[in-house]
Order: sequence, then C-alpha cells, then structure tokens
Amino acid sequence: MPSTTGPLQRVARRALTLAAVVLLAATGCTGAPQPAIDPPASSPPVPAVFNFGTGSDPSGFDPALVSDTESFRVTRQILEGLLTIDPVTGTPAPSLATEWQELDNGLSYSFTLRPDVTFHDGTAFDAQAVCTNFERWYALGEATRGDGSLAMFKQVFRAFSDDPENSIYQGCSVQAPLAVTISLKTRLTGFLQALTLPAFAISSPTALEAGTANVSDSTFAGAKVSKYGLHPVGTGPFTFTTAEPGAVTMKAYPRYWGEKGEITTLNFITFEQPETRFAALQDGSLDGFDPVTPGNFDKLIKSGQQVLQRDPFSVMYLGINQKNPVLADQKVREAIAAAIDKSAIAANHFIAGTATTAQFIPPKLSGFNNAVEGIAYDPAKAKELLADSSYQGQALEFYYPTNAARTYLPSPEKVYAQIAAGLTAAGFNIKPVPIPWNEGYVNAVKADGGHALSLLGWNGSYADPDNFVGPLFTADSAELGMNDPQLFSKITRARGMPNGPDRVQAYESISKQLAATVPAVPIAFPISAIALSDRVASYPLSPVLNEVFNQVKLVPRKD
Repeated sequence: MPSTTGPLQRVARRALTLAAVVLLAATGCTGAPQPAIDPPASSPPVPAVFNFGTGSDPSGFDPALVSDTESFRVTRQILEGLLTIDPVTGTPAPSLATEWQELDNGLSYSFTLRPDVTFHDGTAFDAQAVCTNFERWYALGEATRGDGSLAMFKQVFRAFSDDPENSIYQGCSVQAPLAVTISLKTRLTGFLQALTLPAFAISSPTALEAGTANVSDSTFAGAKVSKYGLHPVGTGPFTFTTAEPGAVTMKAYPRYWGEKGEITTLNFITFEQPETRFAALQDGSLDGFDPVTPGNFDKLIKSGQQVLQRDPFSVMYLGINQKNPVLADQKVREAIAAAIDKSAIAANHFIAGTATTAQFIPPKLSGFNNAVEGIAYDPAKAKELLADSSYQGQALEFYYPTNAARTYLPSPEKVYAQIAAGLTAAGFNIKPVPIPWNEGYVNAVKADGGHALSLLGWNGSYADPDNFVGPLFTADSAELGMNDPQLFSKITRARGMPNGPDRVQAYESISKQLAATVPAVPIAFPISAIALSDRVASYPLSPVLNEVFNQVKLVPRKD
C-alpha cells in the first residue's frame, strides 16, 4: 500500500529515474428531480491517499480551453456541468441541474438548478454563474482560444461571438436564482448529450475573474495558459491543490453536495513509459494506471493485478492534409489507404479484440453504415494507384507523437513505424517528424504547417454520431485542410435533424462519403484498459472516460 507521507514526490522521482455500458441516444427532455444531499454529520474521514499513474501530462486545467484526455481527467474531479452521464444507460443525467425541459422545438432548453451548492472558493452556485460561463465561452477572443480548433465550444456551437452568423449559440438568460434558459439559433439534436462534455463544466465566476481566465500569460507543461488555467475552481468532489509537470494533487472537498467518497488525497502522476507504470504498480507506488498497453497486459494478468477493459468508444486514424497539393489528389489518398495493414496494426499494437474500421462512427451509434467496406489493404493496388496519380516522389512529412500513451493510441511510435513501412513499400517518400506529446504535438497537428500526414485519435464523449464527425470534418480544419462543401452541408443538416430513420440515413450517407473521398483513414476502434492494485474494490469504468474518483471504492483496511 502506498505511503501516506510524501507519495507525490516519491513517485514522481521514481518516474524520472525509471524514465462498460450501453450508449443510447437520449430522446427525453426532462430529468427526474433530485434534491440536494445534505452532508450527514460524521467523524472526519480516515485519510486515504490514492496514487494514479497516467501516460502524459495535462496541457492545462481550464476545461473550456483544453481537449486532451489527461487535462479532462483532472478537471472532471474538480468541476461539474449541468448534466452528467448515466453510467448504465449512457444518457444525460442530473448533475448541477436537477430538471430540464426542451422548448420551442429544440431552440431553447430550461434548467432547474441544484440548490445549496457552493464552489470551492465559497461562491454560491446559481443561474448567474451558469450564464457567466456560457457567455464567457461564447466571447472567447482569438488571443485566448487561438483558431478555436481545440475548444469544444466551437465544435458544438460552430463559432464564437466574433462570427455570430455561423454560431448556433443564441444566449443564456436567468429566469430565477435557480432557473436558467439556454437558447439556440438552430436545433441541435445532441445538445443535452453535448452538455455532458467536461468542457462545459461550470467554473466559479469569482475565480475566473481573479485568475484573469481569458489572458494566457502563464505556462504549464509547455502550453500557454491563464492563471485560472493553473488553478481551477469548481463544485466537484475534489479541490485543486498543486500541479507541476509530472504530478497533480487534489484534496476531497468537505462541503461537496454529493457522495464524498473514500479518497481524501488524489495524486495523478505521469509515467511516460509503460514499463515504469507497470513497475510502480508492482512495487506499490501506484494504486492504478491508465492506459494499459499490449506489452504489459499479459504481465499484469500473470502478476495478479486487476485489468479492467472499457467498451471501445474511440477511433484511431491517419490524418491527411489536403492543403499539401500532392494530397489533394484523391488517387494519392486512396493509395495511402490501400497501403495500410489495419489488421496487423490492431493485432500488434492494441489490446486483443480491438476491431479495425473503415468508418469514424462506431457501430453502437446510428450512422454506422454496414454497407461501407472502405479501401482494403492491398499493396499491389496501392502501387498501381500511386503510379496513376500525380505523385512524383515528393517527401511527405509524417507527424507522430512520442513519449505518450493515449487510450486510443497506447504505442504511437510503433504504430507510426508500421504505417510508414507500408507507405514506403508502396512507393511513398516518408519523412518522419516525431514530436513529444508534451511539447505541443496536438497544436502542431491542428495548426497550419508542413505536416502532410499525422497520427491521432478521437475519444468519443457522448452518444451522438455528430460527436465523431462534426469536430473532425470542418471547413476550417488545419489538420485535414479539406474543401468539401457538400460534406460540410450534410453534417450541418444531420446534426439538427430529429432522431429517427431520416437522421440515421443522413449519417449513413456521411459515413459512405467519408469512405469514398478519404479525407483521413480510420484504422481501429481501440479497446482501452486500466490496471488497478488489490487495494481497489471497485472503479467507475466508463467508455467516455467519465471516471470521477469519489466513486472509487477501496478494500477495507485490516486493523
């Protein structure tokens, strides 16, 4: 069992030295009322320190301005949104809102807020706090948000206040101290599901102002952040304590409105290499880690550690940047797809059972098209397509991340090597561009630059097909550099259609078009897994990574 004294420093030093659920589309408009939970009078909790290993550092702690798994892993503990995800059905469930109602045929939604909730800094949670957050997200300036590609607000609402004609956000209005209405310009069928995203967690207005949240004048792990982005304040079960590259510490919030849980101190500790995570779990420095890689999966089982597998709800893909003139040629893109041995990649570099795919929408969601087969692995066909294309041997810069393991990409260097070998064999001139994850890999891929190919993935966050195609295939994507007005129009139309056969058909048509035009190559729907020590009795495993550690149950200590 980890020591209760100085675990963060001890495990961080070791890291440096060693260098499931059914997901359904929600159609209901009203949640069941849930009254505030008064904390029972009890003796102080027994101190319980929990050390959890991660594969990379977070990029910041302002949920409105990050998009990576490790940042959201932290912010989910500290901040909460109006809605959360039901762990059984996958549908929206009450959180800071206890009831909600769709109005005006989906153009507005009213929410009744949970009473007697306070932010960690003592600020009262109310309707004005909700509107302060929504209006802040809408008004984020370019100096703060960049091009917006990493901001979930843009991915859901399409634009900010400096481009109002293209934004579907209309406004937020206070109806009463605990009643708020959010209005849209056009219907968004997945709106309630989108509100379960950690990016839409509600921050303390007092802390946002004190931390000059819209001024990125600080840094964390190489990323520009605001002072607020270094110390978030929410209503969640844990309060933010300290953070430095390699480690984040949180403490249980004694005035939390919900279940407080058993963990009193929570440490997230970065181990970039799978071997060091495994060793730290073995020697008791860690109580668990995420992700498990295929290389240590069997070792964990043989050593008697717990390994829990999530239902697959992410997609790993090869991005193709059509702003590179060579890649604007569809035959070149088809040759790339034909040169990738997806089955070998899944078998060699992912947990057993990982399925290959020709689509971006997972089979559990409407819009997965059973008739779409995509371009099969065929090295001879790849050479033939390349010979018939405009490609003349130009070097193609292939960006890939290093020193990181993601739930959708546990071994990025190995996946890159296998894809690059296949492309080279087909006749491509591949120039490797390795970029450490914590030195801005995602920003490099999402920004205009020299990348021709890139390796990335997408973790699904809620059960709607728009969550898989809407954020990836947009008119202003620097990652893919595509220009397909017909596709963009289809996606915009489908996201506002009511649930039903017509919407299913619309997304099936989108899946078919993506497979035909090859703006990117979907490779696999990865199975991800976490490892836990025998100290853990139960863990709130979630395919959308909605894993809040007040739900972790520990094995009772033996006196």
